[in-house]
Amino acid sequence: MTCASCASRIEKKLNKLDGIEASVNYATEKASVTTPEGYDPQLLIAEVEKTGYTAELPPSGKDAAPAAGDQGESSEDAEIRVLKQRLVGAAILSVPVIAMAMIPALQFDYWGFGSLVLAAPVVVWAGWPFHKAAWANLKHGTATMDTLISVGTTAALIWSIIALFFGTAGQPGVVHPFELTISRADGLGHIYLEVGAGVITFILLGRYFEKRSKRQAGAALRALLDLGAKEVSILRHGQEVRVPTDELSVGDEFVVRPGEKIATDGTIVSGTSAVDASMLTGESVPVEVSGGDAVTGATVNAGGRLVVKATRVGSDTQLAQMAKMVEDAQSGKAEIQRLADRVSSVFVPVAIAIAVGALGAWLGAGFPVSAAFTATVAVLIIACPCALGLATPTALLVGTGRGAQMGVLIKGPEVLESTRRVDTIVLDKTGTITTGKMTLTEAIPAAGVARAELLRIAGGLEDYSEHPIAQAIAVGATAEVGKLPAPESFESIEGQGVQGVIDGHAVVAGREALLADWSMHLDEELMSAKQTAEARGRTAITVGWDGQIRGVLVVSDMIKPTSAEAIVQFKELGLTPVLLTGDNQTVAEQVASEVGITEVIAEVLPQDKVDVVARLQGEGKVVAMVGDGVNDAPALAQADLGLAMGTGTDVAIEAADITLARGDLRAAADAIRLARRTLRTIKQNLFWAFGYNTTAIPIAAMGLLNPMLAGAAMAFSSVSVVANSLRLRRFQAKVDDQTASAGGAPSPARRPVQV
Repeated sequence: MTCASCASRIEKKLNKLDGIEASVNYATEKASVTTPEGYDPQLLIAEVEKTGYTAELPPSGKDAAPAAGDQGESSEDAEIRVLKQRLVGAAILSVPVIAMAMIPALQFDYWGFGSLVLAAPVVVWAGWPFHKAAWANLKHGTATMDTLISVGTTAALIWSIIALFFGTAGQPGVVHPFELTISRADGLGHIYLEVGAGVITFILLGRYFEKRSKRQAGAALRALLDLGAKEVSILRHGQEVRVPTDELSVGDEFVVRPGEKIATDGTIVSGTSAVDASMLTGESVPVEVSGGDAVTGATVNAGGRLVVKATRVGSDTQLAQMAKMVEDAQSGKAEIQRLADRVSSVFVPVAIAIAVGALGAWLGAGFPVSAAFTATVAVLIIACPCALGLATPTALLVGTGRGAQMGVLIKGPEVLESTRRVDTIVLDKTGTITTGKMTLTEAIPAAGVARAELLRIAGGLEDYSEHPIAQAIAVGATAEVGKLPAPESFESIEGQGVQGVIDGHAVVAGREALLADWSMHLDEELMSAKQTAEARGRTAITVGWDGQIRGVLVVSDMIKPTSAEAIVQFKELGLTPVLLTGDNQTVAEQVASEVGITEVIAEVLPQDKVDVVARLQGEGKVVAMVGDGVNDAPALAQADLGLAMGTGTDVAIEAADITLARGDLRAAADAIRLARRTLRTIKQNLFWAFGYNTTAIPIAAMGLLNPMLAGAAMAFSSVSVVANSLRLRRFQAKVDDQTASAGGAPSPARRPVQV
């Protein structure tokens, strides 16, 4: 395909087939096709070939990305190389032709014939792809940008040959001053070789930059696909065997040494380490992992030796799903692009009609044939809708690719429209604003009891319980006092707490009522500490042994250190944050006050979250929802814009419009900013493309534009649109901007906050 009208033609042809829904994207050079069950894709390829183009099925599986060290030249690289050869050849030959046409001092006797010798290879050889495509279009009764270029440059060459051999242009002493507008002089005394050579050269230059820019635009997706490890050390009968990652199966155990990439998604069987996921999620801080923790393929083992059991391989991995989501988004079409496509599809026939009308008007007004011809050529050349066809897909290509690098996965182009209108953002609490994991935050010993002793005995008992609160106490105690003693006996009392014997002490830990059953009561100081903790939405566990209460342990769900900063960013984007949670009002309001949210909706059952979102929409608000759990999925689907934390469940991710690969709420603000910036870039591109064509065509038709300059302007319009889109590659997460401006100092919002 060479322009947007090509894509439009192929799309129309495919959609005429029974049961077929096709969308053809000029920028990505791909067709996304929905077919009936069992439909032979070769029939689609045959239909594309009937239209005068070629097609092939995309590679899949291990062929989808080149193997490590693969030195073979891709078809895209070969196309750019051949295009460069034609461009260099055309430029070398065209420069003297243009110079002679523009500078009368260089116009020696019979200079026109010298120009012909130089210009003919440019028009015929360098412009051959345009002529070939124009001929194919003619056979199918259609016209594209290539038709305009081929007709215009061929006509300029033929006219010049006639003027040189049969007119007065070839006579000695003939001088042509260069004019920005069209000369009204006698026709056969003028040659237009600089038009033919210059237009071909400028358009080849524009197409070369366009191709290179499109390749740069898609670089993020290629980099994402290339992130995965190429080889893996599988454990077989206790021995390490080095094999390609394609041979991994679910259930295989493999070894990851320090510095190596984790080959696929899995669960750690043995070993502890820190995993760097920055290239996949944009999260700069490595995460500590140990036995039982899940790890993601393509992340890097930054510490010790790990043995991992594969849980997902091939196209099921998070990396593959991310790449698929990005590719689907880049291949889709926003509503604003469909409008541009409809305009592009009629642009070429309209341009030809305007060119013919201009020819008739000039001749009817009594001007020389040469002037009429030149105006016609200028209209044909400048009318190409290339910029119009590139305006949306290139911005989408770059924007979604940049998002993937930052860990922001935009599901489809229609999402961009939603982000512009959103004015309210509903936030789930657990796992979104908070970590979703209970943490030991305070240990308040009774008078005469050492803090370390309280933690050691209580932690040893709680370590035998599977309850999240008990595990939070055990983990916190281990971190502070080291190895915990094992209980000599242990009993869990459902809904109340635990009891057992540690180092000969009869220990009880749990609700105040459980200890009261053992005639252990809180003194005034511990009671005050317990009530203060509970008033702040925390959970207080009383601990006693040998008939006396020995202290109070406080656990809470930790607010993520970046949540408060994220709320500030939402407000800067003009969004009203709303906290939506099933927790009680006291806990919800405490969390909200910590992070800066004023509107709280608490004690909401999971099934009622969707009703809250619908109610807000009924009040005229355009709602975005951020969540991570199964219970958030209906609300994410109901919201005008759903954002799922990638650390959450697959159900939530499937229901959302945007997936945030890292568990940082600031990523949601980055996602909305990036989507809005991408939409703004699309609108800038379309404004330029529409403005260029609607302004330039009348100017050319009135004879105010030399055809060679028209060719340069047309090439520049396409390049400018792509270059504007490429600016999105420089988009930075706001925290990165702040960190950079602070000389790399960490943000204050990274300090832990407890509730």
